[in-house]
Amino acid sequence: MEQAAINGVIPQENGILQSEASQASMYGPLNQSEAANAAAGDAVPPPSSSSSSSSPPSTSASGFCPVSASSRHIVERQPRMLNFTVEYRQRSVELVLEEGSSVGEMKQILGTELGVPVSKMQLKGWKSGEVSDSALLRTLHLPKNNSLYVLTPDIAPSASTSKNSALQDSLNQNFLLVINHREAQKNYNLNFPGSRTIQEVKRNVSDLTNIPVRHQQWEGWPASASDDSMTLASSGISYPCHHLSVCRRSSTVNAQEPTEESSDVHMISDSEGDDFEDASELGVDDSEMFGMGSSSCRKSPMMPENSENEADALLHFTAEFSSRYGENHPMFFIGPLEAASQEAFYGKARDRKLLAIYLHNDDSVLSNVFCSQMMCADSIVSYLSQNFITWAWDITKEANKARLLTMCTRHFGSVVTQTIRTYKTDQFPLLLIVMGKRTSNEVLNVIQGNTTVDELMMRLMGAMEIFTAQQQEDIKDEDEREAREMVKREQDEAYRLSLEADRKKREAQEREEAEQVRLEQMRKEQEEEKEAIRLSLEQALPPEPEEEAGEQISKLRIRTPSGEFLERRFLGSCKLQVLFDFVASKGFPFDEFKLLTTFPRRNITQLDPGSTLLEAKLFPQETLFLEAKE
Repeated sequence: MEQAAINGVIPQENGILQSEASQASMYGPLNQSEAANAAAGDAVPPPSSSSSSSSPPSTSASGFCPVSASSRHIVERQPRMLNFTVEYRQRSVELVLEEGSSVGEMKQILGTELGVPVSKMQLKGWKSGEVSDSALLRTLHLPKNNSLYVLTPDIAPSASTSKNSALQDSLNQNFLLVINHREAQKNYNLNFPGSRTIQEVKRNVSDLTNIPVRHQQWEGWPASASDDSMTLASSGISYPCHHLSVCRRSSTVNAQEPTEESSDVHMISDSEGDDFEDASELGVDDSEMFGMGSSSCRKSPMMPENSENEADALLHFTAEFSSRYGENHPMFFIGPLEAASQEAFYGKARDRKLLAIYLHNDDSVLSNVFCSQMMCADSIVSYLSQNFITWAWDITKEANKARLLTMCTRHFGSVVTQTIRTYKTDQFPLLLIVMGKRTSNEVLNVIQGNTTVDELMMRLMGAMEIFTAQQQEDIKDEDEREAREMVKREQDEAYRLSLEADRKKREAQEREEAEQVRLEQMRKEQEEEKEAIRLSLEQALPPEPEEEAGEQISKLRIRTPSGEFLERRFLGSCKLQVLFDFVASKGFPFDEFKLLTTFPRRNITQLDPGSTLLEAKLFPQETLFLEAKE
């Protein structure tokens, strides 16, 4: 019951979704007919609770055991569930199956959901390559989340699928409507997204021409545009540009028509009160005259009240602005006003920009015209994007207005806040041009909604001239400061390198001296060790026999590498080791020198040290010489 309650509130994307998969995990896998019922929206009945809890549970083919209602919350071992995202042409199906299910069972569920015969379905995307329908998912060793796709080469794509795809692309396109106002002999070039309805276009044109929607007479709409609720994408108009013309219906003109219209966008003023009276006599609401009645662009506010942070509020503002007036608009900074100020004012002097603060008010009759004709004009959008950081806020709601005033007081002071307070609703929207200075921020200009594209551009360019002059001074000061800092850094670096070189030289000298001391110590130790060995060998030598001794005496004469001769008598029965020890005691160790006979040349050191002099044929006398080993 808890599982069913959770599944009931989770939004799903298709007919065999997570709730049905959860049901399968509780009551066992669905057979083919149950899966078809699930895909059609029929509920799969749970197992009867009348079965005795003491009877052993029956196990399904895929390994699930139904659990009675009284003990359903006790589960000893939960089966592993696998998530699948299956793509088929323009559709995506989410499946959750236990790993004991087979590929064939998965195809049956997909066939029911997609309306594709299982025999013509090819399920692709398995990491192990082709798999058979009888293969169990657990044998494929799949991860928790998997992506597959279905191919049906024997089934051609339906015409409706291609048509829906083309319509979806059209909804994302922008259409240019060139609208001729016949009475004023004036053309309006308006950009609208394909998702905008004909009714919304007519309401925007009502703002520009002062012709209520009900009194507009149009020419140029295609025959397929029979319903004002149709979107531009589905109306059949030409892409990317379509020409239309509009005028006031002659049969309904009871109000006094203006005799002359300015070349600028027409704005309503107090002197036009007669027009309002005539509109009331005709049963037309004031808000309808300015396209601000039941238009879909007013269904949601430009900015919600009491957003948790400025970033969320501005994301909503940007999305709503794009929905109303199209994607061609200034790139609004997403973040608090403080972050926008940091981005505009506190970088390097060459990278700084002016800050443009756009204040919107839906209650003003000028808002729609200013946004669609001024803020979305290509020249304005381009100029703002290149030279300004544009931040926006909606003050339609009192809470949002109070929040803005608090932010302005904190960042720009009370003067700016009081200036904003003095503007009335019908003077909005406002565009504040702010320039950052060394000690404070200055508002260069406040542009009201009753302006034209040319005037707006001139005022933006004027602000840029002031900013550019200030920026050049800042760049000069910054360059001079950086030059001074560069000289100081170079001097500090040269001093550091000098100290480093001295330190390395001193360390190298210390290392060299330490190495010399170490080598001298090693040399002394080696000499002492050799001397100790020599003395030890010398003391261990047997005494030199006398010439008159009755034993056999061998007299040996040994020439050293320096040309000196060593002479000594040995008993003929002495071992060669005694001879080697004698030579070593004179400073010629056995491991460094070899002892050779003159003729024939023999290497005595290669003989067995245990053999006697007689055996080595060094009797009765022999001349030997020492030679260093290689």
